[in-house]
Amino acid sequence: MQKISLPPRPDLAEKAAEVGFTFAHMHGEPYWDETSAYRFTLEQIETDIEDPATDLHAMTREAVDEIVASEALMGKLGIPPAHFGLIADSWSRNEPEIYGRMDLAYDGKGPAKLLEYNADTPTSLYESAAFQWQWLEDQLEAGVLPQGADQFNGIHEALVERFRELFTPDTDIHFTAVAGNPEDYATVESMAWAAREAGMGAHYSDLDKLAVSKDGQFLDAEDRVIGTLFKLYPWEDLLADDFARHIAKSGCMFLEPAWKAVVSNKGLLPVLWRMFPGHPNLLPAFFADDVADALVGGGRAVPEAAAAFDRVAGQFRTAHVVKPIFSREGASVAIVEGGEVTETSPNTDYDHHPRIVQAYHALPEFDGFRPVVGAWIVGRSCAGIGLREDRGRITQDLSRFKPHFIAE
Repeated sequence: MQKISLPPRPDLAEKAAEVGFTFAHMHGEPYWDETSAYRFTLEQIETDIEDPATDLHAMTREAVDEIVASEALMGKLGIPPAHFGLIADSWSRNEPEIYGRMDLAYDGKGPAKLLEYNADTPTSLYESAAFQWQWLEDQLEAGVLPQGADQFNGIHEALVERFRELFTPDTDIHFTAVAGNPEDYATVESMAWAAREAGMGAHYSDLDKLAVSKDGQFLDAEDRVIGTLFKLYPWEDLLADDFARHIAKSGCMFLEPAWKAVVSNKGLLPVLWRMFPGHPNLLPAFFADDVADALVGGGRAVPEAAAAFDRVAGQFRTAHVVKPIFSREGASVAIVEGGEVTETSPNTDYDHHPRIVQAYHALPEFDGFRPVVGAWIVGRSCAGIGLREDRGRITQDLSRFKPHFIAE
């Protein structure tokens, strides 16, 4: 794994404008940055990222089985008790999933480590699936990349096949996101593009334009009944809305399904560590309330976590990360080293949520930036990657998207 400086395409601005990539530059900074790219070997991609990410996803499904059977765990993951049944029923009926993005720490050498899994509303889909592929083709044609260079990027094709697996041709699928957010809209439109290519009908409505009929069915902006809805809106927010009381009887299939509420949740991480202790692609993780006294050296963990925490206590006291079970783009995350907070990303929007603690694993550093590998899961397999890098040790909303390529 190397970071290689490369000349950007001379017509980059025109190409971005042509395809509606309006957020390639944000807040006075480049978001899409092709002045360099990350180079991987095929062995690194297949052995260190693709196969482990696919295995990790299978492990998360095992964890869902355990979580939905336990009201105590559902409570720890912040699921409102009124909706325990909705989550469990969604899982028991095997409601289908489409996609997710695992954030991995990887330096090209040691095993990739799962930092978290956004399995419900991951963005950067357009950049990963489409714009970086266009970059690869353009730079190959220009002779900037070596002949034979490739990219781990079958994301769009995998999405098309996933829609074909799940739906018959001409099925109408509705898509929604919060109005006025170009990044969210790009993700939704990328998903709708795949659905259309698979033969589906795709209809978009802003989230605030959706309604409920007198019969309890969901309606789009034109008062059409919604049978299947892809919503780029987190389940933790949806379950707190008044709309949630209509879900069970609405007859609407949600993408992602309700059971993803316990996967796209940092509370998943301690459950995974308890189920698969010592797994090379996992970092030790615990619910903060279970080990709070033990962390500061003034007591022990609660009995259920005590033995597991004791085995890694030294690692945690050296350095760990505190995360709310719900947050986006690194918000409200803190790095604690030697008992002192050394880096934070404050955001009061998430301060009221319970927290987990996770062993700290440093991201690699290249030219002052630290990349995170986003491994895209489509269906149940890893289909491609996208990279974001940040100057800080916590990847936040002003991180840059970097293209990648494969060459020996």
